[in-house]
Amino acid sequence: MIGTNTLKAKLRKGEGVIGAFNSIPSADAVEILGFLGMDFVIIDAEHGVSDLESCEHQVRAAEAVGISTMCRIALNSPQNILRYLDTGVMGAQIPQVNSAAEARATVDAVRYPPVGLRGLAGVRAAGYGVGMPLGEYVKLANEELILCVQIETTRAVEAAADIVATEGVDLVFVGPTDLSISMGYPGQPEHPAVMEAIEQVGKAAVAAGKWAGTIARDADAYEHWRNVGYQYLATGTPAFLAAGARNYINSCREREKAGG
Repeated sequence: MIGTNTLKAKLRKGEGVIGAFNSIPSADAVEILGFLGMDFVIIDAEHGVSDLESCEHQVRAAEAVGISTMCRIALNSPQNILRYLDTGVMGAQIPQVNSAAEARATVDAVRYPPVGLRGLAGVRAAGYGVGMPLGEYVKLANEELILCVQIETTRAVEAAADIVATEGVDLVFVGPTDLSISMGYPGQPEHPAVMEAIEQVGKAAVAAGKWAGTIARDADAYEHWRNVGYQYLATGTPAFLAAGARNYINSCREREKAGG
């Protein structure tokens, strides 16, 4: 059920927050991230395989351990966005937003009237209509939900000033991988031209009073983007699994060789 969004509170204070895209539709993975002290998890319903039911399970797990939930929602349509938000996630992250008009459409899909056009029902996010009065829920949801739009094409970078100025958008996330291929540098998210574009968009977002987010795969990247003004920084849950497994396997192989 919607309540105070600890992620939004930290962003409002100017704090840097760290999270992970969870492309593995596992409530257990979400709980582990929460127990470790991560600020947020992004339930990935774009490049991951999470559906509505698995999203709801992950939200319940997150609530149990006090980690904020975002959901990256692949299909940018009002009815589809509404269904994921009804599970109780604390924010929507919408990919491939390329213009101010598209940004405004996401506001309409995520916010209740009078801010947007989202439909209302006694869903899980509203305590099934018995956890709190629906009027109170509408006000709380409009205040606490985070709307994040993703800028990840050259067209979006060119329209960044208009996108970040859209009222109702809280957070602008720059997707380095998609941006790199759009700019003609596929698989090179750290190409100088791509890095410059990410920096440009981040500074525009901050100047417009919005929060900026992107990928930070390690502590060096985190420090770099924090210095630019980015606050919302994430990597991927599979990257944690890969790093831990690789370190374990390599260490064991080295010990085996040393003892052989």
